[in-house]
Amino acid sequence: MKLLTIETVQYLTYYHGRYQQVEELGAELFVLNGEGTEDFWPADRYRLAGSKKIDDIVAVAREWHAQEHFDGVITFSESSVITVAAVAEALGLPGIGVPAAVCSRNKYLMRRAYERAGAPIPSFRLARTLDDALTAAADFGYPVILKPTLGAGSHFVFRVDNPAEMAEHYAEAAEGISDLFWVNSEADGVDLGPNGLLVESFLSGREYLMEAVVWDDEVYLGSVVDRITAEGGTFDDDVHHAPTSLGDEDLAKVRAAVKAGAHAQGLRRSVMHAEVRFHEGEPYLLEIAARVGGGGLDLIARKTADHDPIKAVVDIGRGVRPDVRHFRPTGVHITAMCLISEAGVVEHVEVPAEVSESDKVFLLKITARPGDVIRRPPHGNTILGFLGTTGASQEEAFRTMNDFASKIRVTFAPEVAPGPEPVHAS
Repeated sequence: MKLLTIETVQYLTYYHGRYQQVEELGAELFVLNGEGTEDFWPADRYRLAGSKKIDDIVAVAREWHAQEHFDGVITFSESSVITVAAVAEALGLPGIGVPAAVCSRNKYLMRRAYERAGAPIPSFRLARTLDDALTAAADFGYPVILKPTLGAGSHFVFRVDNPAEMAEHYAEAAEGISDLFWVNSEADGVDLGPNGLLVESFLSGREYLMEAVVWDDEVYLGSVVDRITAEGGTFDDDVHHAPTSLGDEDLAKVRAAVKAGAHAQGLRRSVMHAEVRFHEGEPYLLEIAARVGGGGLDLIARKTADHDPIKAVVDIGRGVRPDVRHFRPTGVHITAMCLISEAGVVEHVEVPAEVSESDKVFLLKITARPGDVIRRPPHGNTILGFLGTTGASQEEAFRTMNDFASKIRVTFAPEVAPGPEPVHAS
């Protein structure tokens, strides 16, 4: 089994762990990056197009496919979903198609598709100017949410409580998306839809994340995770608990909403990372990405729901129906968080053995490297990495996670922020 994976623009070595999981599942993995470094993957299974133009990437993939005869094309990168759809079409391999990929990437097009299909969503409006945003907020009623159409990782997503905040955050977000990696790492030569800002009505309830699969007419929620973050004006997406607190009736509502959204986006055979938020007792779709969730959500799915999102990627990528079931928790409790620090230029991150060697830690990934710039809202949403712990209950796992997080220290370059700072849960 030969699989080709693509990053339109290489994102450091962030996905190497997942590439290794793919190989552990028995696949021979070949990597094609549009723009990136020369030594990213073993040379006999790596190609660098040297360009993020879609035609250039397709041409390299087509030539390589003629030699290797790939069984499928996959990605774990949000900004490569469209590229992979285009390559799969060109190579005659299974894929979701470019229109569905674009609809699954651009949140404005996504919401228009949901609206046409009658899927449950907040009110929304594309705000091309500050005046547009102020008018939408007045129509919807404060608070509202301001977010990029082509964003990722909660970068430049704000809760806005009044016109003065809208003026401040609109300027910050408009400037921020002009230099946002997840926008600039999309392929050139594809119509991505509007790159701008959305205003949405506020949903007051809890948020839930699903690793899911759509296969023809059925949608399977492989795992369901509660977002338990104490929210403020920004969205760090930093603390989660599983198994979910949702009961069977609410889970059925969530699955119906995700199914409606997936089909509205044109997804018929795909892995999905879905996010919903409840409002007045009903679930509303926030987004459905045509990829698996980031961070440690794949580990959480396996541990708490016996669902393997990475295996689902491998199967669907080569056109095979994955062995997936409707959500059924294993009974294992976990909490997991993004590691949040102050802003600055990273000099060193220290993880004590008490944390790194603990049998209560199932997820520990430091993504920040020396020299990396940590940006915090309103200037960005960069994290140090991920930490996840187990326990006999949510409370025990949460206490352990916060205790261990406080022991991880980051030292910043002296001219930016001298002295070690503890990592914390926000």
